[in-house]
Amino acid sequence: MTILSDSIKSKWVFGSNLPFAEAPWARGCPSPYYGDSHRRLRKAMRSWVEEHLMPHAEEWEASGTLPDALYQKAADAGLLMPMASGARIHPSWRGKYPIIGDISADDWDGFHDFIIHDEFGRVGGIGIENGLIGGVTLAVPAIRKFGSEKLQQTVVDSILSGRSRIALAITEPDAGSDVQGLQTEAQLSESGSHFIINGQKKWITSGMYADCFLTLVKETTGDFTLLVIPRGEGLTTKHMTMSGSTAAGTAFVDMDNVKVSLDMIVGERGKGLKYIMSNFNHERLFIGFQALRCARVCLEDSITYAMNRETFGKVLTEHPVIRLKFANMSRETEALQSWIESLIFQLSQLSAAEGEFLLAGTTAQLKAHSGIVLEHVVREAIQIMGGVGLTRGGRGGRVERIWRDVKAITVPGGSEEILLDLATRRALKVSMQMSKENRGVGGSRL
Repeated sequence: MTILSDSIKSKWVFGSNLPFAEAPWARGCPSPYYGDSHRRLRKAMRSWVEEHLMPHAEEWEASGTLPDALYQKAADAGLLMPMASGARIHPSWRGKYPIIGDISADDWDGFHDFIIHDEFGRVGGIGIENGLIGGVTLAVPAIRKFGSEKLQQTVVDSILSGRSRIALAITEPDAGSDVQGLQTEAQLSESGSHFIINGQKKWITSGMYADCFLTLVKETTGDFTLLVIPRGEGLTTKHMTMSGSTAAGTAFVDMDNVKVSLDMIVGERGKGLKYIMSNFNHERLFIGFQALRCARVCLEDSITYAMNRETFGKVLTEHPVIRLKFANMSRETEALQSWIESLIFQLSQLSAAEGEFLLAGTTAQLKAHSGIVLEHVVREAIQIMGGVGLTRGGRGGRVERIWRDVKAITVPGGSEEILLDLATRRALKVSMQMSKENRGVGGSRL
């Protein structure tokens, strides 16, 4: 006999009954953030992931590649446009592309975006998601926001329709978090009709699959310009063998006298650094989403193992030291869930400019924290599971993948050292700016 009402029980579907394996709202707990459309999306996404990804995850991770047909399947299912949209679907995209779960574009919000990434994460690790839609999530938003109508009608439409793929190519061999240290050069041709690009990009997620690259280049004037570079003569990619995220198609990109028409510039010349910096907040929140679900996978699989593994005449969950590990793993995971949901809600109540001003530092801090949480949770999961958690495939397969992938969460998008410093600097900047404005309208300095 249960004390739960039918209304609450009806919301506890398509998920694990194990503690902490699903978010509180998905376990039937009341939430101000989620409604029927979110539950419908969760059901559709879970079914799609179970059918198209879960049976093949180990095979694709082992081979380090994804089948080409998978991208078109994602487009047909209505995954690509929502993932490029983030929290808001642009009016020009409404009705043009399908949305998984038949969610109305008018109803779409940041929590729908969160659910899509969360369900992808159930595969275990981030390589498949990053390889499949990393470019859609990280590159397309900047083109949509700053790109010309021609780029919208050609490049973006081709990507969202599933006909072509894109990768974000910023990092270089000697420039990562220090974006202003980029050296890939764009020289204007004598005719003034195109750029000639020379340089290298490294650790480019989904670069092996990409038909074009959203790239930040440095003009001979010293200004940075953002442009789309199609794969073609002079541009070559080489697969990079990484310790984790192996299906992501990570590439070394070499550009040798690559000609790029000026109509491939995103926005205005010389403003590329500003554009790409504004894109980082979206990337960092996306990485936080991934870290959270990876932490839940670690809890789910290690609890399952502990409930069945006997030592010294008891199952592991009967040992207080093991329960303490789960308590610490879960308190960090549930706190991260609450922080992410709070940030999504705050962003939904602010304009893009207000969100950038008030919450860029918070977003950086959350991204750094999510990596710290996951590093601890996956470590503890392996301590509990022992050799099973270090074995590829089988009961510990997902945890083992996450163990290899965890640094692909803590490093890209900014290391925790860089981001925690950024968060503090932004908090101080906001405080000083608000103090100045308050004094200007008769306020007092606290």
